[in-house]
Amino acid sequence: MESGDLADILEIERASFTFPWSASFFVQELKVACARSHLALVEGRTVGYVIYWLLPREIDIHNLAVAPAFRRRGVGRALLQAVIGDAKRQKLTRVTLEVRKSNDAAQRLYHALGFVAKGVRKGYYSDDGEDAVVMALELESR
Repeated sequence: MESGDLADILEIERASFTFPWSASFFVQELKVACARSHLALVEGRTVGYVIYWLLPREIDIHNLAVAPAFRRRGVGRALLQAVIGDAKRQKLTRVTLEVRKSNDAAQRLYHALGFVAKGVRKGYYSDDGEDAVVMALELESR
């Protein structure tokens, strides 16, 4: 992900979330040394993205979204599989994320890929105070 990708990313972000990240937040996130990303492209246009942190023992997914016209076509699954592949290549033991408690569709996808709910973070989302479900995919040990 580069600054030239931001227009498409922001369009997807605004269509996906009630409280979307700002352009400056994306730029700030990508300046973090451990930040990584993948884009899903169709005919050269970004239709999905994932941003995550590559940490010493695990990957922590921070944001994932797919353009509405490309949902339920495997784009989100492919992005998650790319992240899981990165974790395996790095011999990491876990992939974690937080998901809104109300986001049943995302939770179903995560469960289908082997993620398990590990707990709830009460009032996690500062925009509206919604709880987050903490989910983790445990990978084979090093």
